Amino acid sequence: MAEIVLDGVTKVYQGGTTAVEDLDLQIEDGEFMVFVGPSGCGKTTALRMVAGLEAISDGEIRIGDQVVNEMAPKDRDIAMVFQNYALYPHMTVRENMAFGLKLAKIEKSEISRRVEDAAKILGLEEFLDRKPRALSGGQRQRVAMGRAIVRQPRAFLMDEPLSNLDAKLRVQMRAEIARIQRDLNVTTIYVTHDQVEAMTMGDRVAVIRKGQLQQVGTPSELFARPINLFVAGFIGSPSMNFVSSTLEESGGGYRVSIGGQPIDVGGDVKTQRPALAGFVGKEVIVGIRPQDFEDAALSAAPSAAKVQAHVDLVESLGTETLLHFAVDAPAVLTEDMKELAADVGADQVEKLEAQAEAGRNEFVAQLDPKTKILRGDEVELIVDTTQLHFFDPGSGQGIYE
Repeated sequence: MAEIVLDGVTKVYQGGTTAVEDLDLQIEDGEFMVFVGPSGCGKTTALRMVAGLEAISDGEIRIGDQVVNEMAPKDRDIAMVFQNYALYPHMTVRENMAFGLKLAKIEKSEISRRVEDAAKILGLEEFLDRKPRALSGGQRQRVAMGRAIVRQPRAFLMDEPLSNLDAKLRVQMRAEIARIQRDLNVTTIYVTHDQVEAMTMGDRVAVIRKGQLQQVGTPSELFARPINLFVAGFIGSPSMNFVSSTLEESGGGYRVSIGGQPIDVGGDVKTQRPALAGFVGKEVIVGIRPQDFEDAALSAAPSAAKVQAHVDLVESLGTETLLHFAVDAPAVLTEDMKELAADVGADQVEKLEAQAEAGRNEFVAQLDPKTKILRGDEVELIVDTTQLHFFDPGSGQGIYE
């Protein structure tokens, strides 16, 4: 095992395109680090530079106490797991898992022991003599994992290994990969576009945007204290709701407006976020997680922080109910919001721009499944103002200290 350090790592392709810019990151020995971000943000390029599959343009990469900038991939003592499994179709599972060890001229008895041990960990014992075509997608991914495990490397590098699996199998496999990594305690870098994967698997998560590291922290840190609008909008499912409002002082605390409806924010927020004092009388962007709404009809506690909503759509998911409604305020139209919309789909930027022009802002509330709210209802929703997020509309940075 070994820590991995990226010190000012940069990748500029011929023609001048910068894929990764000045990336500083220390991945601890035995840590599960996830790189997450939109398509084309540079996360896979960063992984490939650690693997030695891409030459770096500037900076330094260290694995353990070795600088590996000029070291060939085979000499870095790492094992990669790819999106497409990369199995040899003419070999059995046993032969696929053993292939790298044979090339390394490991003794046959040791190869056999390692393959059997890995197969036991992965539940592949009964499939060792089958060929890949006789396996399901999940089983093939386990074989790819087994081929990495038998190497007993200093680090695992995984490039979107679950993207070819269906939704149910992805959930199962991400739990298995996380368990195996913790059991083996091998330093791991895992690349994914799926922020749910990132939040459920990683010890820490590095959010990357346009080749630049935005924020690195535990999943709970990123969720509770996003450093900027981009991280706030990218982390969380459903994603955070945003609305522009003037910040006003009110009764020892603050007041903001959600679609023309005033919401009082208590003095505890004023104490916890002293930097807000500099925005009194100015525009701020208010962020509200869908989880921080509550159906007023299900709450016995009185609250002054209520918004009226006309329900456009109700999604009943069993464990939760998602409520879609609009507020009379323009959609927030910053470069961060446009990029987040584009990552969902090419038509989403046009939709966001149309909402901004129409003075309409679509919100999602995640409610208790016991709610009786139906499509077309006029409802009252309570906002947990202690959990509001505030951002500088100019810089996009979170407003905290």
